Amino acid sequence: MNRQAKIYVAGHRGMVGSAIVRRLQTAGYTNVLTATRAELDLTDQPAVLEYMERERPDYLFLAAAKVGGIQANNTLRAEFLYQNLMMEANLIHAAWQAGVQRLLFLGSSCIYPRDCPQPIQEDYLLTGLLEPTNEPYAIAKIAGIKLCESYNRQYGTQYVSVMPTNLYGPNDNYDLGSSHVLPALLRKAHEAKLRGDAVLPVWGSGKPMREFLYVDDMADACVFLMEHADIRDGLFNVGTGQDVTIRALAQTVMDVVGFAGEIVFDASKPDGTPRKLLNVERLRALGWQARVPLREGIDRTYANYLMTAG
Repeated sequence: MNRQAKIYVAGHRGMVGSAIVRRLQTAGYTNVLTATRAELDLTDQPAVLEYMERERPDYLFLAAAKVGGIQANNTLRAEFLYQNLMMEANLIHAAWQAGVQRLLFLGSSCIYPRDCPQPIQEDYLLTGLLEPTNEPYAIAKIAGIKLCESYNRQYGTQYVSVMPTNLYGPNDNYDLGSSHVLPALLRKAHEAKLRGDAVLPVWGSGKPMREFLYVDDMADACVFLMEHADIRDGLFNVGTGQDVTIRALAQTVMDVVGFAGEIVFDASKPDGTPRKLLNVERLRALGWQARVPLREGIDRTYANYLMTAG
């Protein structure tokens, strides 16, 4: 990418979008375009078309999405399906109409079947049933992948899709009603420490295994792929290639926070998919791999949480 190219980051206030903006600025890109929700409603097709026709960016990072953890996904099923479908359809179609040749679409590892072989390869997509608790979100993300593939084949665009594992880091969502597991555990442990509690309640059995990627590593992978001239199409997993149990994750979070209580699991709450470990060999073969270890990433995240929580 030319350092003076116009680069639109959709969803720049979110955890991933803000990390992409930081990464671009660090790399010396001087023309990064953003728009707040008040300035541009991405579910409004005419508004998105007008914006893209007016601005005509050279590159587009599609990081905008409605996201959440198990509870939010399972409760707000219609919102997760509708809003994500509308945002991605509007942006991908408007990008094509505005002549955007390079676009990167951010999906999610939940697109893969619930019980597929581990580690999960990109070609396992659509080979089995999805995890019921986040099926609407997964279907929306699968539609985005297929939109990118279809525009590439029909119109010769270069729209690539990336499937991140579980992300965490600065600007994460700590709302216990809608957050993912790691930020939820971090907030719970911090507040339990302040109250002097003896236990840390954790959803499920603690047995599921999850992979976690620091969001600045994710942003680095996204920029890497957009800068890679040979990438014209395709789907790329982005992760560390290593996973941990929820029990081990909770213990690491407690260690970082300095909470010495006991973990108590609530088996009445759902576990979700038993295991989601991504095969990252396709991206690694191009020369990219994650750099931030889990403990270091949680240390950084907690420091950021303390600053933002006041």
